[in-house]
Amino acid sequence: MKLNELRDNPGATKQRTRVGRGPGSGKGKMGGRGIKGQKSRSGVAINGYEGGQMPLYQRLPKRGFNKPNRKEFAVINLGLIQKFVEAGKLDAKAAITEDALVASGLVRRKLDGIRVLAKGEISAKVNLEVTGASKAAVEAVENAGGSLAVTKAAAAE
Repeated sequence: MKLNELRDNPGATKQRTRVGRGPGSGKGKMGGRGIKGQKSRSGVAINGYEGGQMPLYQRLPKRGFNKPNRKEFAVINLGLIQKFVEAGKLDAKAAITEDALVASGLVRRKLDGIRVLAKGEISAKVNLEVTGASKAAVEAVENAGGSLAVTKAAAAE
């Protein structure tokens, strides 16, 4: 086989249709666009338009609701608290408040409060004071010999 004998498999490539090139081409004159009207012109985009029929996106039922005054908590995991205590960024002997967590860089901002979740292990004896915590997180901290206090802001919810 020589380089000049290389060629694609038959049927692998297909020549593009040249539209509007005379009646013999089968796609001459109007180029398959019909006579007049919006779609015969260039620059047309009628996406989602179903010709006067109620569009699909309007026929389907609307579901769900976003509460406008919902609380948004900054979430931290126990494993991260343990890591920061080991790195010396958090003082395990003093009470760890939300302000201390922000100052250490563990959370960027408090939002409506900080919520502690039980992902990861904690072995340090820490006294946490946060807005919210999962039951598993409270249990894990108390098993490690520490305490996790949930402040009044979340209790009023």
